[in-house]
Amino acid sequence: MEEKLRRMEELVELLNEAARQYYQFSSPIMSDYEYDKLYDELVNLEKETQTTLSNSPTINVETEVSATLEKVEHPSPMLSLAKTKSIDDLKSFIGDKKGLLSWKLDGLTIVLTYKKGKLFSGVTRGNGIIGEVVTENVKKFKNIPLEIPFKGDLVVRGEAIIKYSDFNKMNDDNVSDGELQFKNPRNLCSGSVRQLDSSVTAKRNVNIIIFALIEADTNIPNSKKEQFDWLDSLGFETVERVEVTSSTMEEEVLNFKEKIKTYDIPSDGLVLTFDDSAYGESLGSTAKYPKHSIAFKWKDETVETTLLSVDWMASRTGLINPVAVFESVEIEGTVVSRASLHNLSIMGNLHLGIGDTIEVFKANMIIPQVANNLTMSDNIKIPDKCPVCGEPTVIETINKVKYLYCNNDFCPAKLIKRLSLFTSRNAMNIDGISDQILSRFISEGILTSYRDLYHLDDYKDEIVNYDGFGEKSYQNMLDSINKSRKVKLPNFIYALGIPEIGVSRAKLICNKYNNDFDKVRNLTFEELSAIDGVGDVIAKEWIRYFTNEEFIHELDDLIKELDFEKGNDKGNKLQDLTFVITGSINNFNNRDEMIEFIEQNGGKVVSSISSKVNYLINNDVNSTSTKNRMANELNIKIISEEEFMNMVGGK
Repeated sequence: MEEKLRRMEELVELLNEAARQYYQFSSPIMSDYEYDKLYDELVNLEKETQTTLSNSPTINVETEVSATLEKVEHPSPMLSLAKTKSIDDLKSFIGDKKGLLSWKLDGLTIVLTYKKGKLFSGVTRGNGIIGEVVTENVKKFKNIPLEIPFKGDLVVRGEAIIKYSDFNKMNDDNVSDGELQFKNPRNLCSGSVRQLDSSVTAKRNVNIIIFALIEADTNIPNSKKEQFDWLDSLGFETVERVEVTSSTMEEEVLNFKEKIKTYDIPSDGLVLTFDDSAYGESLGSTAKYPKHSIAFKWKDETVETTLLSVDWMASRTGLINPVAVFESVEIEGTVVSRASLHNLSIMGNLHLGIGDTIEVFKANMIIPQVANNLTMSDNIKIPDKCPVCGEPTVIETINKVKYLYCNNDFCPAKLIKRLSLFTSRNAMNIDGISDQILSRFISEGILTSYRDLYHLDDYKDEIVNYDGFGEKSYQNMLDSINKSRKVKLPNFIYALGIPEIGVSRAKLICNKYNNDFDKVRNLTFEELSAIDGVGDVIAKEWIRYFTNEEFIHELDDLIKELDFEKGNDKGNKLQDLTFVITGSINNFNNRDEMIEFIEQNGGKVVSSISSKVNYLINNDVNSTSTKNRMANELNIKIISEEEFMNMVGGK
């Protein structure tokens, strides 16, 4: 008994940490297969010992909320669903009732609230009790109805997802030396929805699929099917579902299993719920699970094969990812020979060695993964040099997960990331060059440095013959490049990609020294660290860049192509005033434009409330949001955008 209890403690700690890494940081430390296996082991031990530990994931909601977004408490806890891999369990669950069988979508759960027909708020599931407010990001979803014909209060739940087709396109546009920037649609979606800058969300083609009607200020149909039909009529995209009974269950599950092979929306199983809503609610719930629904997960088809090698793929971020290469096997109808190992922690847990017999499977019947290692030779050596540039690698532990990195800022694998930032809107603002085009230029040797961008006319004959390019696209790109030759110094400094130097901080430094580039590039540590908003850590990064011989050489070549223009300062109406901006923006195209306007008038914008802040700009001045509460506690004046515009006398 004592040994079983110790094992239960180990499993609880391990499973809770795995869930925390997966949900809060989108950084798995084990495969889904391994998690399910350990979870089932814990469930069986709890049955045997008739003991459940207080922090067991079998009774507690497993996720946490991030520390950066505004928080709000859900009106009622959002519970998980009990799970099974047995069709017989589904038949037993539904009994003689009628049910709805639908996809279990694999994304990020969002609660949408509409008031008077307009989208009022979007909140993540969070830990099921406290969610994160992501309203501005939700408004950027590709298929979100911002206004609906129903004018009463309405609350629905949906899953924010990125389709495989969009995910694959983004990876095609962001490929570097064969390594993909984004690992899977769920992690990308989670990161996209939790962005502090909604413009990033807008670029990611996030969709939302509604899977539940929670409440409405009207007579809600008792039938779940009719509820979905009503939501369809309001303009929502609802989850695909089918009516089932115990006699049709197996056939419909198999139909879904066949569909998932080509289904464009990430799914990790199915959900069965009673069509009779009142009956389902009358069943109540356990501490963790409602009894009106149950989740069905696919049984993973594992196949044995032999590990041939581990490839180390350097990405644009400096992360070096291990990839298992094994003898080709057929799984779920396709032949696979490679599977990402995600990070050093997962690889280490598998104790891999060349020639080992491993079991591989397709997570959610889509993504190849290594499930088990049957021989565990544990002889894979972690490379001490980057496979691309040959510089030393470092192992970093982030949130208890180990990763391998190349810290050489000028590694060729990172060139596409550097150039992508360099050409972006807030940097050099060069249109017509996607990451896909940059990748091709780099792979064909046309681009090896920043300077090369300003000599693409040497390669006109090659470029105009690219698929989908031609004379017009080439000329538009060249015109934009030439236009960028005249640039404000802060935007140029930001374009160089110095760690922790965004546009605002670049403006602080450049304005302090009158936009004198020679002075700015030769600032001492003492001069930098004395600037409010810079500090010692950022000053060290700045000095590290501007004393790197390779960087200096590239910089000297680049500035011969450029002409630094003076800033367009409007005056000093906001001199020495510090602002925080929250909520919607009405008088500017986006938050960046408002920040620039404040800075041009001599003000400063920061992201968090502190005693150094003079004003919080929020069009909902009476909101009970975290920022408003903190501002009131610190006696910081909360003003609307209209009051702010009156303060500066308009644009």
